[in-house]
Amino acid sequence: QVQLVESGGGLAQAGGSLSLSCAASGHTSRAYVMAWFRQAPGKEREFVASVSRLGKPPKYAETVKGRFTISRDIYMKTLYLQMDSLKAEDTAMYYCAATESTEMVTTGGEYDYWGQGTQVTVSS
Repeated sequence: QVQLVESGGGLAQAGGSLSLSCAASGHTSRAYVMAWFRQAPGKEREFVASVSRLGKPPKYAETVKGRFTISRDIYMKTLYLQMDSLKAEDTAMYYCAATESTEMVTTGGEYDYWGQGTQVTVSS
């Protein structure tokens, strides 16, 4: 099992920045790919970005590409998401997720472990 705990959410103004962190514990060696997802009220959960333990290039959703940066520590025990040039439409609950798959999957159903989420609210 892998446990994930997010932190760093909050309130920001449009055009501003926020940083999220996700602390992983347990059998973290099983987590080959870690990702951020988000879900806004009344909307489906959507993929934001992912990073691989195996050195593959990070993957981003088109809606955040160029504004968000995903990174991790060398042991995949901490996942980060730097969010710049925030927009009101970035407002959502952000979830950290991990999968035992080695593929850079973007579907939530492919992920085995989830955190509880952290709220990000962007005011326009």
